[in-house]
Amino acid sequence: AALSIIFVSAALGLLFAVYQYWMISRINLTIDSSYDRVGTEKAVQSEENGKENTTDVALEGESGNTSEDPAHGQTYETTQEKLTNISSAISLGAKSFLAAEYKICAVFLILFSILVLCLVGSAGHCGDAAPDVVKHGLNDTSVEGSCWALGGFTMLAFLIGGGISMLSGYIGMMIAVYTNVRTTVEATRGWTRAFNAAFRGGAVMGFALSGLALLVLTCLILLYRINDKLNPDSYDSNSQFQYLFLFEVIAGYGLGGSSIALFGRVGGGIYTKAADVGADLVGKVEKGIPEDDPRNPATIADNVGDNVGDVAGMGADLFGSFAESTCAALVLSSKSVQLQANFGTLMFPLVISAVGILCCILTSFIATHFDPVKKAADVERVLKIQLIFSTILLTPVLAGISRAFLPDVFCFQTSGLNEECVEGAAGTSTWWGAFISTMCGLWAGLLTGLITEYFTSHSYSPVREVAKSSETGAATLIIYGLALGYKSVIIPIFLLALTIFTSFYLCDLYGVALAALGMLSSLSIGLTIDVYGPITDNAGGIAEMAELGEDIRNITDTLDAAGNTTAAIGKGFAIGSAALVSLSLFGAFATNIGAGETGIDILQPITFAFLLIGAMLPYWFSALTMKSVGIAAHEMVEEVRRQFKEHPGIMNGTEKPDYDSCIKISTQASLKEMIAPGALVMLSPIFTGYLFGVYALSGLLAGSLVSAVQMAISSSNTGGAWDNAKKYVEQGNYGGKGSECHKAAVVGDTVGDPLKDTSGPALNILMKLMAIISLVFSTSFVGQAIPAGERWAGYPQN
Repeated sequence: AALSIIFVSAALGLLFAVYQYWMISRINLTIDSSYDRVGTEKAVQSEENGKENTTDVALEGESGNTSEDPAHGQTYETTQEKLTNISSAISLGAKSFLAAEYKICAVFLILFSILVLCLVGSAGHCGDAAPDVVKHGLNDTSVEGSCWALGGFTMLAFLIGGGISMLSGYIGMMIAVYTNVRTTVEATRGWTRAFNAAFRGGAVMGFALSGLALLVLTCLILLYRINDKLNPDSYDSNSQFQYLFLFEVIAGYGLGGSSIALFGRVGGGIYTKAADVGADLVGKVEKGIPEDDPRNPATIADNVGDNVGDVAGMGADLFGSFAESTCAALVLSSKSVQLQANFGTLMFPLVISAVGILCCILTSFIATHFDPVKKAADVERVLKIQLIFSTILLTPVLAGISRAFLPDVFCFQTSGLNEECVEGAAGTSTWWGAFISTMCGLWAGLLTGLITEYFTSHSYSPVREVAKSSETGAATLIIYGLALGYKSVIIPIFLLALTIFTSFYLCDLYGVALAALGMLSSLSIGLTIDVYGPITDNAGGIAEMAELGEDIRNITDTLDAAGNTTAAIGKGFAIGSAALVSLSLFGAFATNIGAGETGIDILQPITFAFLLIGAMLPYWFSALTMKSVGIAAHEMVEEVRRQFKEHPGIMNGTEKPDYDSCIKISTQASLKEMIAPGALVMLSPIFTGYLFGVYALSGLLAGSLVSAVQMAISSSNTGGAWDNAKKYVEQGNYGGKGSECHKAAVVGDTVGDPLKDTSGPALNILMKLMAIISLVFSTSFVGQAIPAGERWAGYPQN
């Protein structure tokens, strides 16, 4: 029954994504003739004035896509031609970046997979009796036997996880650049059609990623079971931990997905913010031209960046969260005799994700059919209903599957084989405890998102206070924004703490993994709304560059404003899930090193020392990413200034900006600058584990988790607040566009850009990737750490 639910849900998710793509493909890109007027109007105006209009000439088209003024021989693009050329430029820039990034990712996957094979394969204590070594703890290395087969299976899982993550990012990027111009065109036909186009584009990404990730992981598990080394039936029937090998090698799938997410988040974040900062500082502040003005050389790169960071990056991030939380739950379930009694029970973590897809499919019809957007006020409400209704719908469903698939009582035994598992006894878990753990994660995710919205939306007082502070300049606005970010950490941390305590108390570390999966159970609809944001942002940019008029820009701006709010909710959701995923992976690592029963003593000198070092790593990582954005943005600012200086005709419309040079700067800078932060995250746990041992590594993981989750929330919300404070001023408050308050708000927004779109979101990856690396290499760390058994390294002394 479990496998049937999983395969049917995954298939329906993929088919639903195909259906949404088909609906988007039916949109007619030919706009009404009343909007296709640019060329004619300018030619007439030019003729009436007796001279060429040089104050607002449209961009020259590509491949002869222009209209000619027969009286003067001047070429003009029609609106229809502009839409085609602009969207093509954005699409080409996105594809170029993705191709360059994925070449680097492919080389990385090959090289790191060899490292995985060598480190896991050389552990040396994987004999046939090893599945029961958990009763003594993995630091009992007396069970000899080759690990090379397990190293090979882990390597394959790693490559598959990385490949699926790259495919997911590609699908998201392509559907975003395919849908953006269609959303712009649909905006000429009304609110409902414009919203539905963007929402369906997001749904293609959301449901394709969820269905694909679930299907591939399930098939990988079933495929691996065929091999004798991984098949539980190959071991003695008295073995109580026969699934240990199978799920430990499956963890490589999560490692592959999270590794690619690192490049997507860091590289994509640097790309988009370099372009954004360059476009804002020179265009808005120095030249006083509107956002997305076609005269700004960085505007195409800016629009490309929206897709690079918020679509491909976010998709890879959440794919990694799904893969890692599922792998953590599976590894932990391999330590329970009762959960292994039935294969369907073991697959319960995947069933959670499966029913999540089904509930999200039903929820999506509310936005497109039952309660469609008809006016500006509907947009934000409809999007928020998606999150709330999916959470409400999933609650009874999760209760049902918990009762159906889990035993009444189950235990996690890491020492001794004859312990009784009786309800009410210490260390026992129940099906209802598992349900409460999952539900806590589900509702904590929603509440964290709504709290994030309160602190980042200009509909509420915190952001309006930040906007008001612009009256006294950029300095006070930045002070208010920093204070808001720090304050916004309080409630989400209490929610996470309550979730962790409840789930841990009721269901041990397995409960924490279930809480993470509960938070991610609405992944399909959450990712739909996340991708909706960049699509509408691009649609607004295209409308501005194509000069479609204030009425159309009003629709796209409203859609985009709602997207900014829901994007902030999505970031809060991603950070919260990353914290739970990281803790569940840490728990799986702790049980693997034999610390499941005894725990890890933070008062051990080596553990406490590395606890402090781990807490420092998010600051080191953020310093690298922030400086990388600064370096790339500096190059972008210089290039934009150079073009305006050397080609003064750009401002009056007689010359066309060189968009390609700005795209090239963002691409090269992002690919170069993502190396150092990536190396820091991936090498820190490896060097610590081998040079200082598993107890030092435990301190490192705990410190980085506690520090990173709070820093991520603060950074994301500070940047989001500055962004929406600027938008609040642009609505006509405190002097509106062009005022001194607006200039101060733009400075704040510019400072906040790398916080909310680069450093903040990338900290999610730091938390998860360090933990999954530690889990995958835990067997090797135990057997081959240089200080293994040494007192100074925290190892117990017999």
